[in-house]
Amino acid sequence: MKLQQISVFIENQSGRLHEVTRILGENGINIRALSLADTSDFGILRLIVNDPAKAYDLLKGSDFTVGRTEVLAVVVSDHPGGLAQILGCLDKNSINVEYMYAFVDHLAKERAIMIFRFDDTDMAAEKLAEDGFSFVKQVDIAGL
Repeated sequence: MKLQQISVFIENQSGRLHEVTRILGENGINIRALSLADTSDFGILRLIVNDPAKAYDLLKGSDFTVGRTEVLAVVVSDHPGGLAQILGCLDKNSINVEYMYAFVDHLAKERAIMIFRFDDTDMAAEKLAEDGFSFVKQVDIAGL
């Protein structure tokens, strides 16, 4: 149920983001979702890819500082209030969201996918499942 997210620390300078995406693309790694947060000196690029182990090894071997994090990909009804339903479940169970980002599933109408990082991923997964929410598994990422 959990996904492996790749986090890449990159200098905030021209060409570094291109270098990451070039390396991945040349090696058949498909980026399914991403988030980029930056400061004046560096950025954190968070990636959901079709082959996280290969992506990690490629970037590490190219002298990038790379980490792996477990996240959840929660299916969200793509209509007004869809995200609020998920956040309501988390709120009533006092589960903290560290960060989140989204992408639309182009194969399924009326659904989006939210990537969540929690302070307690196992508890979040349990409570969301109890409330009927579904998840995208790592094996399914390549097909999206």
